[in-house]
Amino acid sequence: MKRALIAVAAGTALGGCYVVPLGNDNLDRLIRAVEQGQVQQPQAQQPQALQPAPNPAQAKQVPAGPMSLPARLYPVNDVANETGMVSGTVTSLKDGKARFQLTYKGELMVGEATRVSGDDRKGIATAWGPSGAFMTCEYQMSAPVRGAGNCNFSDGARYQVHVGN
Repeated sequence: MKRALIAVAAGTALGGCYVVPLGNDNLDRLIRAVEQGQVQQPQAQQPQALQPAPNPAQAKQVPAGPMSLPARLYPVNDVANETGMVSGTVTSLKDGKARFQLTYKGELMVGEATRVSGDDRKGIATAWGPSGAFMTCEYQMSAPVRGAGNCNFSDGARYQVHVGN
């Protein structure tokens, strides 16, 4: 009877593990280990408190203050293919305007993006470089931190722009 109780205790201590049949020698060692306190039963796990479901309105909130988003421009014509993908940053100022900067053909171009009056999802962006190079973009935001559009450079390159993560 004692062996049966110890075997049950050992089985409980090994809960979640694979059980392998033991020979008499191994069973005797296990009994001694249980008697000497070398095998302990697991602590009962407390159920975790249920967390309330996230409020969808809170999940869509945009943090206050300036926020930077990546801008990736993908080539859509042969002139743009010569340069390849271009990366930049749009820093929203939270007032319908944003700073826009990117490096194109080794030149830092800086400008701004502004939402179109009457439609807060659509906007235009322009940037200029010291050599006189410039670009213009039209875009539409699908979410507060995500959008897409088209950009044209003064050298004839055309790109599709993706803003956000």
